[in-house]
Amino acid sequence: MKKFILAASVLVAVYSCKKETGAKTETTTEVSSETPKSNNKIVTLNGGITEIVAALGHEKEIAATDVTSTYPESLKTTAKNLGHMRSMTIEPIMSVNPTLILASDKDINPELMGKIKASGIKTETFKQEFTVDGTKKLIADVAKAIGNTDYQKLTDKIDADLKQVQPIAKKPKVLFIYARGNMMMVSGTKTPMDALIGLAGGQNAVTDFEDFKPLTPEAVVKANPDVLFFFSSGLESAGGNEGALKMPGVSQTNAGKNKNIIAMDGGLVSGFGPRLGEAVLGLNKLLVESTK
Repeated sequence: MKKFILAASVLVAVYSCKKETGAKTETTTEVSSETPKSNNKIVTLNGGITEIVAALGHEKEIAATDVTSTYPESLKTTAKNLGHMRSMTIEPIMSVNPTLILASDKDINPELMGKIKASGIKTETFKQEFTVDGTKKLIADVAKAIGNTDYQKLTDKIDADLKQVQPIAKKPKVLFIYARGNMMMVSGTKTPMDALIGLAGGQNAVTDFEDFKPLTPEAVVKANPDVLFFFSSGLESAGGNEGALKMPGVSQTNAGKNKNIIAMDGGLVSGFGPRLGEAVLGLNKLLVESTK
């Protein structure tokens, strides 16, 4: 069980889908294309951190990223994909001759960190908290690490989006299901999805455990969610709305009876970076619609 929970907590930020399935949400954050402000060759090992660096105008300095760094999409052709943090080795990182490595303290494995430190390359690790204030602090800390003080516009954008969030009188119970092939996990507390659901005006349908656990019919029935929430790619892999409704236990829930299923881009909703406001607002709109 512990193995499954660890795998899902790491994987939850990884898989996002470019082809939207079910409900869609638009993102509008603009990534600056201005001339880089330094000569850094940066390795970013976290999707949210990667987005911050790019949004601050330093995308051209990003030499390599991890698999969770799915935005901006242009990085697919300009930066080396180093793979997953849990299986990453030092050699691919060193192959791009980085001058700066940026990572989240939640992601990087101790063995790899030890080798990075031994390499002598400047490395900054950041504490990532799944809150609005935590995201703003992460933006400020990353900006400082790359020598950029012009980050207020990013935090202002988050605030502007959050001001548009509509209150929901009766908070819908939302069950987030991480689906990847035959693996199905549900989100408990203290996860990015738990935090996002709360910010968007809903309530997590599962509160009796932390992190992620395998989906079981008993857990679904007990949670009795009003809404089923997926990554777009996850819903697609599960067979779309029709496949989700056939999941064990779903038909006995309010969500199943009302066919209330929503999906959003995984990178957007799990990153807790500069697009946080967009993610919250997008989910809020879907939840408001689901309660009508």
